[in-house]
Amino acid sequence: MTDPLRPVFVERRAYRRRRLMDAARLLPFVGAVLILAPVVLRPEGRAMTTAPTLIYLFAVWFGLIVGAALIARRLDDEDRGAD
Repeated sequence: MTDPLRPVFVERRAYRRRRLMDAARLLPFVGAVLILAPVVLRPEGRAMTTAPTLIYLFAVWFGLIVGAALIARRLDDEDRGAD
């Protein structure tokens, strides 16, 4: 059934690269949820105030940019390390 000579685990570098790629694919969905959170989670009957909402949206936007840059840098480092 299973080949005893075949390793069970994936190489560490390949595993980390796959997890980074998964994080990069998941980032837009996390961003969408975070951006829609003030609209979905606001209490019933209360109006949204502009200033705190805009600060929150810019903070989420900035966080997504930083997160994407960090993931891209790590993926680039992984590519350079494989060469």
